[in-house]
Amino acid sequence: MAVSEEAAPRLTRRRRRQLVLGGEYGIFLVIVVALLSSADWGEIHTNFANWSIAEQLFPDVITVGLRNTLVFTVTGFALGLAGGLVLALMRLSSAAPYRWFALVYIEIFRGLPALLIFIFVGTGVPLAFPGANLPGGVYGQAALALGLVSAAYMAETIRAGIESVPRGQMEAARTLGMSHGKAMRSIVIPQALRLVIPPLTNELVLLVKDSSLALYLGITLQQRELSKFAKDAASTQGNTTPIIAAALCYLIVTIPLSYLARRLEARQKRGQR
Repeated sequence: MAVSEEAAPRLTRRRRRQLVLGGEYGIFLVIVVALLSSADWGEIHTNFANWSIAEQLFPDVITVGLRNTLVFTVTGFALGLAGGLVLALMRLSSAAPYRWFALVYIEIFRGLPALLIFIFVGTGVPLAFPGANLPGGVYGQAALALGLVSAAYMAETIRAGIESVPRGQMEAARTLGMSHGKAMRSIVIPQALRLVIPPLTNELVLLVKDSSLALYLGITLQQRELSKFAKDAASTQGNTTPIIAAALCYLIVTIPLSYLARRLEARQKRGQR
């Protein structure tokens, strides 16, 4: 008996990995087949992919929903980038009050849900500053809310980019007679921004999704972004097809941006080798 056990072939580590992987694929396939076979495809088509309802969404889903989503996102990103750059420089300042202010701001706005920021901008700002109107109305409010949130995240990203620029760059600029401020503007910051383009692109993707919170600002029919547009259409039609249409519009924007961020990261890594 002992001889037969010794003679039995033993599985190699590679073969064991292949068997385990094959078992995992098999389990996954069984689960997928079970889900697909148990789904009611007629109801799915009627409630989620009703073409007659989808046709009624055009062109407003593009000219109103998607357009406003992009406007909110771009303006919020611009304010966030400007604010993030200022906060990053304050974090690196030799003046302690600047560093403390930037640190407190970053910790607060990174720790709070974006929803609370939108509610505060929509209701708290008018109460705190009576009679003051933001340029653009709801568009200005949405840009401010997105900018306040994104500035906190971009500040840390930009600060990391500035600190990654070799110190020799600043020293060489100062040797040539440049002031510290001019060296930062002309030498350090341009290099830092090139380094942080991939993570900033990811932040842009997040802002596209966060723009859906603009519905808490009391927007009108012509100011609706994709989520609000889809919610109203779904309520009117009694069907969830508008939700799917809005989701596809989001993916049309976010998937290319995510792909661009990955390509930029890969290219940056190749350039560092």
